[in-house]
Amino acid sequence: MSAPDRRLTLIRDGLADVRLEGVVSAERFAAAQPMQASAPIASIRKAPAPDAEQEDQLAFGERFDVLFEVDGFAFGQARRDGYVGYVTSDALSAPVLAPTHRVSAIRTYAFSEPDIKSAIVGLYSLNALVTVEAREGRFVRVARSGWFIEAHLTPVGRGESDYVAVAQRFLGAPYQWGGRESLGLDCSALIQQSLAACNRACPRDTDLQRGFFPEIDASERRRGDLVFWKGHVAILLDPDTILHANAHHMATAIEPLAQAIARIEAAGVGAPLGYRRP
Repeated sequence: MSAPDRRLTLIRDGLADVRLEGVVSAERFAAAQPMQASAPIASIRKAPAPDAEQEDQLAFGERFDVLFEVDGFAFGQARRDGYVGYVTSDALSAPVLAPTHRVSAIRTYAFSEPDIKSAIVGLYSLNALVTVEAREGRFVRVARSGWFIEAHLTPVGRGESDYVAVAQRFLGAPYQWGGRESLGLDCSALIQQSLAACNRACPRDTDLQRGFFPEIDASERRRGDLVFWKGHVAILLDPDTILHANAHHMATAIEPLAQAIARIEAAGVGAPLGYRRP
């Protein structure tokens, strides 16, 4: 039997989620406490330290099941993509509020009052989940935040239809390892967040995505298909052009597929591993 995937298994230091009893070996089992991101964005880190590697992010309103706390960090699991790690405790709140809307703009401000001249509470990215409490004019008040422009929100359950068009709205966004926000994201998050806006499930990392979507032959490739390398993924805008968040440009960029294949192979990564269709 293969070892459980560390990224997706809620276990650490001999303590595991009670739901894993009989599935993994652990000294103790405990029930995780459901909490929710109350910061605009929160890093999920590999270790309980502010300078530890960021492996993922929680957007506002996303659920995070906490197994234990240590040194100001909560160890737990993100419900939206299953990722496990450490989040600063002050970025989380309880009880969990049922979201009524998601942010549908690429990014939007929350204000302290229903007035664009009032103080800014925070900057929120696409797919953040919010709970609307009140309305005033063009504004809505969101629990644990402030006043949002209602036109930048969409009721939960109502998704977009073209994930490639969503992905193109990230063009120029800086590359950020482990990022899932509009101000910076990585290659697999570009896929995940664009599909999420269309109410479509998608794992977090490239190896998981490659195993999740059906394979197609290279000759069948078309707009919206994915091309995978070892540790990297890109979206086809057409059979010969890709959009990808990448560390070469340090941005989400458009590039000829042939140019990317040659450049990536020259860097020692190798040829594409294949094509998949979301």
